[in-house]
Amino acid sequence: MRFEKIKSHAKVNLSLNVIGKQKSKLHNLETLVAFVDLHDQILVKRINDKNHEIKFSGHFSNKVPKENTISNLLKILDKKKRIKNHKYSILIKKNIPQKAGLGGGSMNAASLINYFVKKYKINLSSKERYNLCSQIGSDVILGIDQKNLTISYKKKITKMKKNLKMFTLMVKPNFGCSTKSIFKRVRRYSKPQLLKIRSKNIDFNLMSKMKNDLEPISLKKYPRLQKLRDYFLNIDKNSYVRMTGSGSTIVGYFKSKKAALNAKKLLKKNYKNYWCNLSKTI
Repeated sequence: MRFEKIKSHAKVNLSLNVIGKQKSKLHNLETLVAFVDLHDQILVKRINDKNHEIKFSGHFSNKVPKENTISNLLKILDKKKRIKNHKYSILIKKNIPQKAGLGGGSMNAASLINYFVKKYKINLSSKERYNLCSQIGSDVILGIDQKNLTISYKKKITKMKKNLKMFTLMVKPNFGCSTKSIFKRVRRYSKPQLLKIRSKNIDFNLMSKMKNDLEPISLKKYPRLQKLRDYFLNIDKNSYVRMTGSGSTIVGYFKSKKAALNAKKLLKKNYKNYWCNLSKTI
């Protein structure tokens, strides 16, 4: 049996509002997410074995823990007998850095859920899908349909009719941000506001009115991140710059590839040890 190929795209948060806290002490979030053409490559095939086989390769594979989103997903599917006791060989080439706010591990799990749902014709209600995803990670539900702009509000996912066509320049310092540590520092909550823009075109003017509630917290905790963002902002006054997730990746959004390439050249010159990737929204 041949391997089947799956693309697991990175996500970027155009806006992220912390709107409250659950009884479980997890925070309620409202976020607007886009997907970019940067992706991990997943190869999957059924094998005749007693156990699943999971292997990671690529530049960002060395720090993937033994207990990860893929292994956790397979445990849940096996327990619920969703994949008929079949075992799989899964090879993941990691092109998306970890602790970057790009949802690499979460999107890997979401991509495999999409694959198994289609392969086994698994009929999941919205509630079942949400519960499955939430057992693996809070971001997993965002990747169930990795296209078009996605608004996530509490347990509801809304796909926007209009898409975003921009070039993205993602820059990650040589350190990651601790998501747990950043959320511990949240002191204020925002009011939900993204559902109001469902029918609107997302452009720089509208994006400039959005925010990431975690950004000022991360910038204060990591001064080097603040320095990177300030430099980024001064490169091109017509671009839109925002941290994604809880960091540490800073993303610049550009209308033209030429402007993005120019910014990349300058950033690579001044931040030689930082990961830098030019992509576009899908």
